[in-house]
Amino acid sequence: MSNPLRLALSAAALAMLLASSACLIGPHYRRPDMPAPPSYKEAPKDAPAAACPAPAPPAASAAGQPSGWKAAAPTDAVPRGEWWKVYADSHLDALEAQVTISNQNLLAAGAQFRAAQAAVRISRSSLFPAVTAAPSATRSGGAAATGGRRSYSIPIDAAYQVDLWGGIRHGVAASTALAQASAADVETARLLYQSELATGYFEVQGLDATRHLLESTVTSYERFAQLTQDRLDGGVASEGDVALAQTQLETARAQLADLGVQRAQLEHAIAVLIGRPPSELTLPDAHPQASPPVWPPSVPSSLLERRPDIASAERQVAAANEQIGVSRAALFPSLILSATAGLQSSSIVDLLTWPSRFWSVGPQLAATLFDAGKRRAQVRLSQAAYDATVANYRETVLTGFEQVEDALAQLRILTSESLIVDRAVTAANRSLQISIDQYRGGLTGYLQVITAQNFALQNQRAAVDLLTRRNVSSVALIQALGGGWDSSQLPSARDLQR
Repeated sequence: MSNPLRLALSAAALAMLLASSACLIGPHYRRPDMPAPPSYKEAPKDAPAAACPAPAPPAASAAGQPSGWKAAAPTDAVPRGEWWKVYADSHLDALEAQVTISNQNLLAAGAQFRAAQAAVRISRSSLFPAVTAAPSATRSGGAAATGGRRSYSIPIDAAYQVDLWGGIRHGVAASTALAQASAADVETARLLYQSELATGYFEVQGLDATRHLLESTVTSYERFAQLTQDRLDGGVASEGDVALAQTQLETARAQLADLGVQRAQLEHAIAVLIGRPPSELTLPDAHPQASPPVWPPSVPSSLLERRPDIASAERQVAAANEQIGVSRAALFPSLILSATAGLQSSSIVDLLTWPSRFWSVGPQLAATLFDAGKRRAQVRLSQAAYDATVANYRETVLTGFEQVEDALAQLRILTSESLIVDRAVTAANRSLQISIDQYRGGLTGYLQVITAQNFALQNQRAAVDLLTRRNVSSVALIQALGGGWDSSQLPSARDLQR
């Protein structure tokens, strides 16, 4: 075996030995502790079963689960996947299906994830040698030279930085965690825009129900205005009664017309959410309203695996922890193994012959002797950044608990309020009928009829508004619970490095 080959093999063996015996300088990552209450304060004590059966989530492999996470239990009664299907509305289903395909903000989030995935591969490339080639052909000479000198060279250089202290591996792990955080951010954005669409859809549904109510009210007021005019012509009613009836009629017409502004704005917003120009979307009449489905919330501890924003915050903590290892590894010397081999000759004819070969191989140890505390300050900077991400993670978890409690409280209180308003509607309708009968019998004036009509309309509109708010609150609860997502859907380190 020739000396160059023997030295090259020895250098490669040394590099493998050093890499295998290298140690990781840095803190071992552990998911930050975050105590969770045993149950939600606002959860109903006798929660019914889920309104719609939910498909099981994708199976989680060991490689696909980030360190410190556990897959959420498949028996949790929360909507999964296409969560909006619990509302059993085909128009809503068709709109929601377009969010993932056409929403521009979601497409931008997907591009950011692909960039983070590429960053993982860039970081991982530092674990391998870099090989370069720079063929050259030169000619040199001076004033006294007759023909000049020619030189041809085909050098191949290889350099490998031995990861003695794990700095490169920490960097790869940090990039991987950030890519997983980016993947969770995509799911957070997807859930946000899906929820915004559903919220807008139910608000349109409420406006359509209000429009139907006002249309029937205007028709009723028109009959009463004509009745009052007939009574005036018969000498029974006064011109004041006619003016009151006409005022009430025009007021109802104005309220009906005003609904068009808000509905148009909601329709335009939904068009943008599905990536279409507002001029290309016209929503059909969404009347009548449907009551929101009912399901029990899962236990609070499962929220840590259910919400993608919490998963993103946790992965950012992991990345910050790895950055501490990168900073600490920089305190120690670096070892670079380099080798050069190739062919060099003054004649292109002899360039590819064995005597034209050359080679060199050797290690290089580099250490910073003085940097005025820069590297140690970098370690402290990384530690402070880690502490900040831990605080952000815990705040995200607390915010998640808050949002679930808010949605549960809204649903509970609005459901109770709707029962009260339903009784008020019944009472107002009965009062209105009595007032109408008395007015027709000449026992009372038209002012009492108008008062009863206003009370009836106010309570009927309140009932419609409450049902709209209950549907919107149910969407908020699904969003707060993570929309059926769980942490097993995060891409694994192996997937990101492909």
